[in-house]
Amino acid sequence: MKSLITFFLSFVFLSSILISCSKEDDGIYFGETNENINTENINTTVIYSALEIEILNLVNGHRETLGLKKLTRLNIISGVADGHTDYMVKKGVVNHDNFNFRTETLTNKAGATSVGENVAFGFSSAQGVLNGWLNSEEHKKIIENENYTHFGISTESNSEGRNYFTQIFISK
Repeated sequence: MKSLITFFLSFVFLSSILISCSKEDDGIYFGETNENINTENINTTVIYSALEIEILNLVNGHRETLGLKKLTRLNIISGVADGHTDYMVKKGVVNHDNFNFRTETLTNKAGATSVGENVAFGFSSAQGVLNGWLNSEEHKKIIENENYTHFGISTESNSEGRNYFTQIFISK
């Protein structure tokens, strides 16, 4: 009887780990495609939500603990990020579609020499999304890249109240 209970508890524990850690459930995605978008109508008048400000502050706080320079917020970056977050909400999918066009736009309009992007879905707090990104090696590299000088952020909720996130980093 005792071995049956131990087996059952082990099965439940392992199942919860495998299910909770699957790529589909962690809210973090990495990739890119080459779809065409209109980059002429970028909003540079940005009003940051409390969640967005908290994410920016947490990222800078994390960088500071590593001895890295704080990043400067640029509205043009957040405007570009906002367009992508809106796109993801409308498509209902977290992705890096059109990343090459966001890079081109930021190169031409913000003087970027390099661009990195983190996206996520479903997190309800700034600390939660930051932890998710830091637990992903590829996203962590972007946050901790010592060459980045500026960043922007966009968050938006879908009709069910689930959050989508786009954070973009650039070097100038």
